[in-house]
Amino acid sequence: MKQSRMIIDKAFKISEADKRIYGSFIEHLGRAVYDGIYQPDSPLSDEDGFRKDVLEMVKELDVPIVRYPGGNFVSNFMWEDSVGPVEDRPKRLELAWRSLEENKIGLNEFAKWTQKAGSEMMMALNLGTRGIADACNILEYCNHPGGTKYSDMRIRHGVKDPHNIKVWCLGNEMDGPWQLGHKTMDEYGRLAEETAKAMKLIDPSIELVSCGSSNLEMPTFPEWEATTLNYAYDHIDYVSLHQYYGNKNNDTEDFFALSDDMDQFIRSVIATCDYVKAKKRGKKNINLSFDEWNVWFHSNEADDDIMTNHPWQAAPPLLEDVYTFEDSILVGLMLITLMKHADRVKMACMAQLVNVIAPIMTDKNGGPAWKQTIFYPFMHASRYGRGVVLQPLVDTPVHDTKTHENVTDLSSVSVWNQEADELTIFAVNRNTKEDMELITDLRSMEGYQLTEHIVLESNDMKLCNSAGQELVAPRTVKRSTLDGGRLTSMLSKASWNVIRLKK
Repeated sequence: MKQSRMIIDKAFKISEADKRIYGSFIEHLGRAVYDGIYQPDSPLSDEDGFRKDVLEMVKELDVPIVRYPGGNFVSNFMWEDSVGPVEDRPKRLELAWRSLEENKIGLNEFAKWTQKAGSEMMMALNLGTRGIADACNILEYCNHPGGTKYSDMRIRHGVKDPHNIKVWCLGNEMDGPWQLGHKTMDEYGRLAEETAKAMKLIDPSIELVSCGSSNLEMPTFPEWEATTLNYAYDHIDYVSLHQYYGNKNNDTEDFFALSDDMDQFIRSVIATCDYVKAKKRGKKNINLSFDEWNVWFHSNEADDDIMTNHPWQAAPPLLEDVYTFEDSILVGLMLITLMKHADRVKMACMAQLVNVIAPIMTDKNGGPAWKQTIFYPFMHASRYGRGVVLQPLVDTPVHDTKTHENVTDLSSVSVWNQEADELTIFAVNRNTKEDMELITDLRSMEGYQLTEHIVLESNDMKLCNSAGQELVAPRTVKRSTLDGGRLTSMLSKASWNVIRLKK
């Protein structure tokens, strides 16, 4: 059995984790909204038509912020169509996913849903086919108390108190040629700057997210960030990152190494933000909003067929990836990566939440909701990853994969919740062939006792969950012992581990 060693010390602080790194995303795409969070004819739904079983699972995940309404959808979103009496709302051709948007759920209904879910809205703006005036109008509608055209419109629509949405995304993936209203770097930089200036005149308390590169492979990365931030630096607070991964070559070891690419992506964006700060002799850091991340590749061929050959359906089944055990391990590795950058990554959204590349699925035939494999690492991180992130000192064997070198067998981070006197160690054994003994020096955590060791493991990398059959689920094991500040743990090959201690 291979061995890794780790030192965890209270003094090795990275940052307090912003709870919003455990956010998610609901887009008007496929069955995310209709049949996902909203199904008025179902006996499983409440008086507002919202699925109660889905709401309970969202609460179990403890999602603090949800990005809405897109995604690519937002670049042709006419927000006025989504408010007011439902019977008066128009149906529209939804161009991003070539679907029919019936506007049965809109801005105010979604705000009500987030309240029921114990979450907040992160609102994305249409800077593709619309612009500055529209951004100001929707902000006035949502956040101004009353006495103006759009705030009074909200009140007439039955919403007396403002929504007070604090986080606004200035468009979506504006560097992507697939995006409606795609912009060049200079075009978007100017638009983001002027939109941000205008919006903060209306509500100076809001936080604004500028579009970064759509993924690490974009040909304009990181010049896009450097150019657009050169315009918008003084007026925005965050820059976005988006990245999806897939095991397209059926190489599990190389798949598990992709979290190293995510780490490098984050480091490169931080470096670019700091370059702009230095260039402008600025005083503030631009922090990061990793507001789209997940595994996504299983459903691509089916999606292409629906959008190309069967367009203009209402809520067609799109992007319904069924996740494997190995997908859950990479999701855990991506969560560890986000936590390791808690000093600069202040928000993140697993894309998405229900049915569309999601941890929660609803049965297409009216049955109950069920949990995908990726539900569990996300739940553990959100539940136990609140507190100060500590940087572990790790000594571990390494291995090479097809496209990566010096991949560490152990990937780990720990979070110290001072208020609850709890320490949680998140650890993945990325070695797919051998178990690992992990010896952790905890001498600075005097008085802490081991409470549980949770593991997600399987000998079948392609094992999936389905409605009524949960084959991949966490369990508590007796594989850790604590003696005199020395924690000894056995991590099975290709496993997600959550080791919890309490004072």
